[in-house]
Amino acid sequence: MLGNWLKTTILMAAIVALFGVVGAALGGAGGMLIALVFAAAMNVYAYWFSDKAVLKMYGAEEVTADNMQFRNYYQMVKSLAENAQLPMPKVYVINETQPNAFATGRNPENAAVAATTGIMQILSERELRGVMAHELAHVKNRDTLISTISATVAGAIASIAQFGMLFGGGRDDNGERNVNPILGILVMLLAPFAASLIQMAISRSREFEADRGGAEISRDPKALASALEKIHNYAHRIPNEIAEAHPETGQMMIINPLSGRSFDSLFSTHPRTEERVEKLMQLAALY
Repeated sequence: MLGNWLKTTILMAAIVALFGVVGAALGGAGGMLIALVFAAAMNVYAYWFSDKAVLKMYGAEEVTADNMQFRNYYQMVKSLAENAQLPMPKVYVINETQPNAFATGRNPENAAVAATTGIMQILSERELRGVMAHELAHVKNRDTLISTISATVAGAIASIAQFGMLFGGGRDDNGERNVNPILGILVMLLAPFAASLIQMAISRSREFEADRGGAEISRDPKALASALEKIHNYAHRIPNEIAEAHPETGQMMIINPLSGRSFDSLFSTHPRTEERVEKLMQLAALY
């Protein structure tokens, strides 16, 4: 557990440092300062408003205790939150065929979990319980905030690299821009790529930890392992139009929702499903 947190801390520091390097390369010391201030502003926005934005984006509808259609789902989350010693999160359902689920919110006191109607149709109650335990582990570990910040900064690096190349840079004594055009092009192309790689590495690290935490909360690693295999098999055959239009949200899901992008490698937001299942089955021997 400590190893994953250390890795995440290092990666988060790296992505913020990259932001500063991009600013410095395109605008000198002033550019670095502007970049870091911009990063801070983006993170403040992400901290307060990202959860509402993503829930609205996916058309999520809140489920309450008196909702008869999804009463079992609500009570399941409530029971798991008690097991995890977490405040009761808001519970949402998304009318989406693709089976998937995610958690969002800046902290456990302001958290929300969401599941698609598709996941409720293909999973048994036991498997769905494993999935929601995984999402509550994200809440408990504050991964929702980490993933939001990393996604926001990665996106901002891409924007500032393009903006800086076109309009930024320091000035010489004659008032001319003194950014090396070759350096500028390299920064514009490579910085967003590097930021994406770091963001993906952060996401993979947190998924492994949420699997472990979810197994602990539900005390049923086999159920989560079975659910992951089912979701993996369905999710890559059923497109999710919202996720395709907003690929930056893909890292939030329990399984990569992007059709045609199921490869598990350095460029994936999620670890290989087979590896996740293998680790969960090893944990099952302890329960």
